[in-house]
Amino acid sequence: MKEKYYISTAIAYTSGKPHIGNTYEIVLADAIARYKRLKGYDVYFQTGTDEHGEKIELKAKEENLKPQEFVDKISSQIKEIWDLMNTSYDNFVRTTDPKHEKVVKHIFQKMYDKGDIYKGEYVGLYCTPCESFWTESQLVDGKCPDCGRDVHESHEEAYFFRLSKYQKKLEQYIEEHPEFIQPESRKNEMLNNFIKPGLQDLCVSRTSFSWGIPVDMDPKHVVYVWLDALTNYITNIGYDVDTQDEMFKKYWPADLHLIGKDIVRFHSIYWPCFLWSLDLELPKQIFGHPWLLMSDDKMSKSKGNIIYADELVNLFGVDAVRYYLLHEIPYASDGNITYELLIERINGDLANVLGNLVQRTITMGNKYFEGIVNNKQKQESVDDNLIKAINDLDKKIDAKMNKLEVSSSISEIFNLLRLSNKYIDETTPWILAKDTNQKDRLETVIYNLLESIRVSALCLEPYLPETSTKILEQINNYQKESAYLDNNKYELKEPTPLFKRIDKDQILKENV
Repeated sequence: MKEKYYISTAIAYTSGKPHIGNTYEIVLADAIARYKRLKGYDVYFQTGTDEHGEKIELKAKEENLKPQEFVDKISSQIKEIWDLMNTSYDNFVRTTDPKHEKVVKHIFQKMYDKGDIYKGEYVGLYCTPCESFWTESQLVDGKCPDCGRDVHESHEEAYFFRLSKYQKKLEQYIEEHPEFIQPESRKNEMLNNFIKPGLQDLCVSRTSFSWGIPVDMDPKHVVYVWLDALTNYITNIGYDVDTQDEMFKKYWPADLHLIGKDIVRFHSIYWPCFLWSLDLELPKQIFGHPWLLMSDDKMSKSKGNIIYADELVNLFGVDAVRYYLLHEIPYASDGNITYELLIERINGDLANVLGNLVQRTITMGNKYFEGIVNNKQKQESVDDNLIKAINDLDKKIDAKMNKLEVSSSISEIFNLLRLSNKYIDETTPWILAKDTNQKDRLETVIYNLLESIRVSALCLEPYLPETSTKILEQINNYQKESAYLDNNKYELKEPTPLFKRIDKDQILKENV
């Protein structure tokens, strides 16, 4: 039996087309999911769209559409971009799915019957874009502390979840499970800024709009969007309040909820308390990833600084964009994107370091040995560093990926690729080729390089899946029927460029 691994993203809010910063999360999750599959795990990878709430109702009205028509359109856009980025999710969920809506109603009723939900009246401040309630003291310069927009006074009958009931339990759990919220800075923020100052009971229904899941026992109320959205992680794997199917028993608790740093509060405070109310285990880890900034500034339509994934893919290709997203955003701090930086990475890392190595090596194998390269084991001391780096790569990547340090794991692969380029300069195959007595040595050098390329390509699969396959096909070490072949010898094909150098001035002139 394979060990299971359940990874999820936040479900994307269907208020508009996702920009490249939103797209980062699904690519990051995909790299982790693919890596776990590569290591032999039984992976379940879930993503999807969050489709209810006042903001959706208002957006639909602006476009003269019914809310369902509006979310159908936006959800389809989101799914198209996730597919464009070659993400390998197992399930794309939607919160307007009737099965999900049915279970959410059951969950609300169970919490009410347990005494964890009670009826009251909400008087306070509300941020429509964030679907968040705030007290006066939580505002920053009179604005929503999350998005910086205006809040408005709200006064309405509402049902409340007894969040305060679980405060001490949550505080103790987080302190006793330091791995639960990562990175540590996010954990400290949740404890010190939100939990320890005191949790207020949470408004979990609304009456001022209708686009939501109706509360069965009181139909003028609709379920608050966060109670609806967060439960997607269990409703879509077979949970209901009275029955849990085999899929739920197999995959829950989730191993990783991967979310943006701006919504860690909802996933690490609301969600655990909801789960305890249902007598369920908590997910093993919540990782609040950093943001991708545009020229060191948060992307927003009002600032006019948004780039979309499909625009970049049309210019540079899927794997080039995936590489930039995965490599350029550090583990715990925000990354930055500009056309200039992206082009520099493509030309420097992908075209020069990776593409040039593969092209040169295969060309030499074809030229000197008619495409058939065996290991003649004519080793010299100059080979030692390369061979050790090849043998150590998997272990180094595993250490990084186990800590979700995806950027660093890719750097380990490119360290080997750079070492391989250096190895060519040190062994000078073109000089060895002039001496017939050095033929076995030359073949050994080419073989060592092909081994480095093969191992690097295998390790690149979670991050650059198309490029990984192209490399393995060029060195004739990949067949779709039988996956990866043994490396007893290489029967090379003709090399084709993996990445073309980009004319920066032309791209900037035409697109910026």
